[in-house]
Amino acid sequence: MSFRRDYITKPIFKWAKTALPALSDTEAEAISAGDVHFEGELFSGKPDWSVLRNMKAPTLTADEQAFVDGPCREFCDMLDSWQIDHVAGDLPKDAWDYLRDNGFFGMIIPKEYGGLGFSAYAHSEVVRYISSRSVAGAVTVMVPNSLGPGELILQFGTQAQRDDWLPRLASGKELPAFGLTSEDAGSDASAMVDEGVICKQKWQGEEVLGIRLNWAKRYITLAPVCTVLGLAFQLRDPDGLLGDAPDIGITCALVPTDLDGVETGRRHLPSGTMFMNGPTTGKDVFIPLDHIIGGPEYAGKGWMMLMSALAAGRGISLPSLSAAGTALAAHTTGAYARVRKQFNMPIGLFGGVQEPMARIAANAYTIDAGRRLTTAALDEGHKLAVISAIMKYHATTRMRESINDAMDVHSGKAVIDGPLNYLQPHYRAIPIGITVEGANIVTRNLIIFGQGAIRAHPHLLDEMQALQEPDPEKSLTEFDRHFWAHVGHSTRNFFRAWWSGWTGRGAVPDNAGDIAPLYARLSRWSAAFAVTADMAFLTLGGELKRKEMISARLGDALSEMFLVAAALKRWEDDGRHEGDLPLVQYSAEVSFKRIGRALDETIANFPARWVGWLLRPTLLPQSRSRGPSDKLAEQCAMILYHPSQTRDRLVGELHPGESDSGPGLLDTAFRMVIEAEPLTKRLRKLKQSPAAALKAGALTDAEFAQLERLDAAVQKVVAVDEYSPEEIAAMFPDAPQNSDSLTPREAAE
Repeated sequence: MSFRRDYITKPIFKWAKTALPALSDTEAEAISAGDVHFEGELFSGKPDWSVLRNMKAPTLTADEQAFVDGPCREFCDMLDSWQIDHVAGDLPKDAWDYLRDNGFFGMIIPKEYGGLGFSAYAHSEVVRYISSRSVAGAVTVMVPNSLGPGELILQFGTQAQRDDWLPRLASGKELPAFGLTSEDAGSDASAMVDEGVICKQKWQGEEVLGIRLNWAKRYITLAPVCTVLGLAFQLRDPDGLLGDAPDIGITCALVPTDLDGVETGRRHLPSGTMFMNGPTTGKDVFIPLDHIIGGPEYAGKGWMMLMSALAAGRGISLPSLSAAGTALAAHTTGAYARVRKQFNMPIGLFGGVQEPMARIAANAYTIDAGRRLTTAALDEGHKLAVISAIMKYHATTRMRESINDAMDVHSGKAVIDGPLNYLQPHYRAIPIGITVEGANIVTRNLIIFGQGAIRAHPHLLDEMQALQEPDPEKSLTEFDRHFWAHVGHSTRNFFRAWWSGWTGRGAVPDNAGDIAPLYARLSRWSAAFAVTADMAFLTLGGELKRKEMISARLGDALSEMFLVAAALKRWEDDGRHEGDLPLVQYSAEVSFKRIGRALDETIANFPARWVGWLLRPTLLPQSRSRGPSDKLAEQCAMILYHPSQTRDRLVGELHPGESDSGPGLLDTAFRMVIEAEPLTKRLRKLKQSPAAALKAGALTDAEFAQLERLDAAVQKVVAVDEYSPEEIAAMFPDAPQNSDSLTPREAAE
């Protein structure tokens, strides 16, 4: 007999039984599909920085680098976003053939099955590079290597399925798609009405046990051209042919699209970005049981399989595309701000322009830092359910911020659509990234903290599992052990958060160098977050599930802490370059401000008012969180404005485009502006035009010619596309035309 257990814990145990929600089967499967990485340290309130710092920086092998430099570059050379999105409506046939012939569809498939066997980081680098050239091209490559038959067969398939399907997927002989979303089941996959019924039917001349399928899916990328469909559906067994359970649950199976009853080919037009996407339906389609991915024993385990596979896709595909879009915004906005003049001065020297430039630069640094850290953890074998959700949401959100800022700086240049507009393709694609692979609203409100709290909290899952233990005595004993460990953990964090909040001190790893103050502040916020989260569990219990705005704010705080940690890790991995420090500091200051605001608003919205009275003077959520200074913003803007190694590291590898393309013309003018800087400085000092300086002998003929070439190059950059009436008519052949091509004045008369 234990006095603590029987007289103190037992009443709490009874309360917890009603206050804390039981884990549903779906939730338990989702949780079991992933593991905890560094987010667990942030949740602890006392991060062990060695977990972060001991991770190896991601690198490419020689073969992977050769692929990026060779086939990846050559594929991009075949693509023209304007032609794809506005003229042809598809990638060129030669590009499709090149993808198949060079193994792009088998990047994640091991070499023993004919694939490339690339690391997660190499996979990400390929998607990032292609995204800098063509969003449609990138999506075409990313989908077969993300959530779909290849990933699912690798993780869960039988050996026979691996031997049969993986070589054909790797070679491109089979082109996969994955059907999950339907009219009634978008974010809520459990509402899926697509159905499979266990039955007996003829298959290749013999009667076999199998599944009769009926489905209607939409928004399915590659569905119009796929040869095999990975299908998620609700499996039923009304006649008990497999067992006693009539409703088996969500199941994933392989469905060749040439079977009777399968319909594909129709297309959606996703936000004007012309990758292959469309609906697929099936009417009484029969497949044998061995088409279930993993075989019959994986019937009903589809939700767990989807959550596991989706973690990899969320952590690689969309963050890579977002990193490319933001890096492109950084590169082009900095160069444009240098070559474009207003009021006889480059616009990049105006404070109002430097503010969005700084945001773009910091976002580019942070997104890529998170991408690198995520792929490094994936390559260590971790299944990053929470971190991949953080990256999916925040990479796509920050890409949206950055592209919008870039559009503001470019102004009319970015509004007029045409082949010269290098921002419009990414601008149009923003809603796609926001929506797919878990809509951002759902990801922020339900997944990041909702799943992160259960997975990453050091004691919560243990307590919930103890409460669900069917043996009452064992349940109470286990709960007693975990509950008092939780109490000790929370008490230590409370005093740690109070001390660090008032003193500004926090744990700093050895040899942190110039970023030691940022480590200290991040440690402080980790403790404050842990206390606030525990208070949410204590005061709201199971109601926290339904307090989505509180859950979202706590998820924001957790996410921003992860992104700061990623930025600190990147600075160390890159070699601790002093020139990169403003980017790290700006990124951290933005995140610290957001963390403070998120915690402050969380505390303000707790139903129990006493929580605010207790936590505000303890945590000081609004202190030392003003955001970046104007001086720091100017430093970050100037990183984009001036060529440097820091700028090169920030932008990374982007496809350069042809010399007469929008990016190519901009790069030429940017280089010429830098080369002519001594001449333009001389003219500013003389307060003379080039012609007057030439006449006065202050410029040589060669120097004057150099400035004329520069002016011509700049004019090509600021030029926008324009079209004749005949060209417009060709774009809209069914539109009514003015009779006999009359001018507006003639038509009015």
